[in-house]
Amino acid sequence: MSTSAIHLDHDRCAAVVRSKDPRYDGWFVTGVLSTRIYCRPSCPAITPKVHHLRFYPSAAAAQGAGFRACKRCLPDATPGSPLWHVRGDVVARAVRLVADGVVDREGVGGLARRLGYSTRQLERLVSAELGAGPLALARAQRAQAARLLLEGTTLRMADVAHAAGFSSIRSFNDTVREVYAATPSQLRAGARRRAAEHHGPDRAPVTGAPTTLTLRLPFRGPLHAPSLFGHLVATAVPGIEAWTDGALVRSLRLPAGPAVAQLRPSAAGDRHVHVTLRLTDTSDLAAAIGRCRRMLDLDADPVAVDEHLADDPALAPLVAAHPGVRLPGSPDPDELALRVVLSQQVSTVAAGTLTGRLVASLGEPLPEQLAGPVTHLFPTAEAVAAAADDDLPGTPASRQRTLRTVAAALADGELDLGAGADRSAAREAMLALPGVGPWTAEMVLLRGMGDPDAFPATDLGVQVTARAHGLPGGRALVQHASGWRPWRSYATALLWAASDHAAARLPAYPTPEETP
Repeated sequence: MSTSAIHLDHDRCAAVVRSKDPRYDGWFVTGVLSTRIYCRPSCPAITPKVHHLRFYPSAAAAQGAGFRACKRCLPDATPGSPLWHVRGDVVARAVRLVADGVVDREGVGGLARRLGYSTRQLERLVSAELGAGPLALARAQRAQAARLLLEGTTLRMADVAHAAGFSSIRSFNDTVREVYAATPSQLRAGARRRAAEHHGPDRAPVTGAPTTLTLRLPFRGPLHAPSLFGHLVATAVPGIEAWTDGALVRSLRLPAGPAVAQLRPSAAGDRHVHVTLRLTDTSDLAAAIGRCRRMLDLDADPVAVDEHLADDPALAPLVAAHPGVRLPGSPDPDELALRVVLSQQVSTVAAGTLTGRLVASLGEPLPEQLAGPVTHLFPTAEAVAAAADDDLPGTPASRQRTLRTVAAALADGELDLGAGADRSAAREAMLALPGVGPWTAEMVLLRGMGDPDAFPATDLGVQVTARAHGLPGGRALVQHASGWRPWRSYATALLWAASDHAAARLPAYPTPEETP
């Protein structure tokens, strides 16, 4: 039985539930017939009798079968299944688009059009694997967004309903009661009681314009924070990214308006990353969370990756020294593609400088209430394609032509790198563009699209670290790396983590007492 169909193996799922193994949170949910609730596999409650257990591939499927969410383990607050991150088929692409809010904005018909399928075909495919169609998946996501807003803000109920994507107050009330067995007011009152008991900063409701939310994004351990955050900081672009007081601050271009996210590494032993979101429009909550999770690769299954890579004797000591490496991603694949072009054949520092000039010249200033350590949104592909020569950073003429070519392809839809894009088609489309070679295409796939099996074999950091640890260089490395499939992206991140580059470690930052 493959892990993708683990919910069909009753005995295996029951064993997981008895062991309360958090690694399987997100792979399936457990419905308890005697209580009509559904839980995550690691729920700390007493394990019910085996004949009372039913297993479902998604929370939406459990809700469709008439179960409500457990109030103790909050099964909707788990990492997503790694399947939808790894796979490139139409169901995985549909799940990624649902998570990005496409169904809420465009309906199931819009989702189907993006994927090139009829609505009926798409619903059949998704339901066959997840036990629920795209609309039910979106409904489950709306319920989770509503809970976060109810517990984390003081927004009026009507505003919460709108922000979570509900079409009416009635559907909002009915869904919350059905999923959580509590009214919206009861959920909010419970959160206030917990805040009073714990006095925790991420429990307290907050107010202000723009709306500020402090959340915890769960992940499967381990997570190698030094290489993940270190890479994001080392490649940060002035104006849109900053490392401040031990947190990465990042501007976001979201469907309804700009936002700023502050991402803070977890403490040792924690299984969540702290994030503070400042949103100009609360309807962007789900999209903001999804993009932050993509940027930090929080839906990965690091144990499975590490076990596979450790089979290579050359990588085994690196895995032991750097368990849980993640792919340092991007909230915007189009942006990442333009950044990679500007980083061709220059150092990391020079790439940041060049891209910072592009942001200063063509980026959109953030509204005053959002500005702080970051000041701009990254320019759109349309703006870059139409820019005057003087507005582009000083690079060789060939690089400027490539930048314009990639920007134009993104702007007119010739190149699709979005959440629902086919990765193989994207690779072919990029390589067909003048000035785009294998290194550029593989870096965009790895960091922009989260492809788990991209391999920028000619990357200098990869080559240097590979040789230092007894691996071959040049074309021989490509042959050797075939044994790392389907996780070559993670092998790349592991080699980066084992290097001497600043991207392999968290930067130091001054304590409040040291700050002038």
